[in-house]
Amino acid sequence: MKVTYLGHSAVAVDTGDHRVLIDPFLTGNPIAGADAGEVRADAILLTHAHSDHVGDTVAIAKRTGATVVAVFELASWLGRQGVKVHPMHIGGAHAFSFGHVKYTLAFHGAGIETDSGMVYGGNPAGVLFTAGGKTIFHAGDTGLFGDMKIIGEFNQIDLAILPIGDNFTMGPEDAVVAATWLRAKAVLPVHYNTFPLIAQDGEAFAAKLAARDIRGLALSPGGSVDI
Repeated sequence: MKVTYLGHSAVAVDTGDHRVLIDPFLTGNPIAGADAGEVRADAILLTHAHSDHVGDTVAIAKRTGATVVAVFELASWLGRQGVKVHPMHIGGAHAFSFGHVKYTLAFHGAGIETDSGMVYGGNPAGVLFTAGGKTIFHAGDTGLFGDMKIIGEFNQIDLAILPIGDNFTMGPEDAVVAATWLRAKAVLPVHYNTFPLIAQDGEAFAAKLAARDIRGLALSPGGSVDI
């Protein structure tokens, strides 16, 4: 399985047979590692409704025919935008042709910004994605919470994708604890250096992980890793 970091919290996962995007915020992303008009997708997984995570979902889904998977309230809103959706919710799992998806807790917000004001977007979430015997956990935007220990206990996580930007999410110190609780074999830091408010040193974070025998992958946007 190949994972490509696309900047901010966006990643692309190539399973060999399918390409899955998670939180494809590319247009307006100053560190985007791909062009929204060219990126391929068979499916799009969303962690929550904020614009820096939903991003280019509607345009990409309409162009590619990708199925969009999201919590029920966000999926309902996206369906009204004319894209094919599969609604899910926290604790639920489903086996798709492209892989197995389960939604977990996350602690954050999830409003949808529209011209007429903020629309309720359901709960924020994390996503466990399994394909080809490998499991990725994209935590979405979240603070540190104790049930990460349970997620780590009941899942063998090959790669955890964790926010480290602080201010809106966990900072690096809490993300190191999260990686330990999740028992992750490797960690990809995200949601940092997109804007000055969330500036962090990805390599320093990776070094803190290495001290705990966890592989840290501070990829540049467009960079890939095989897991």
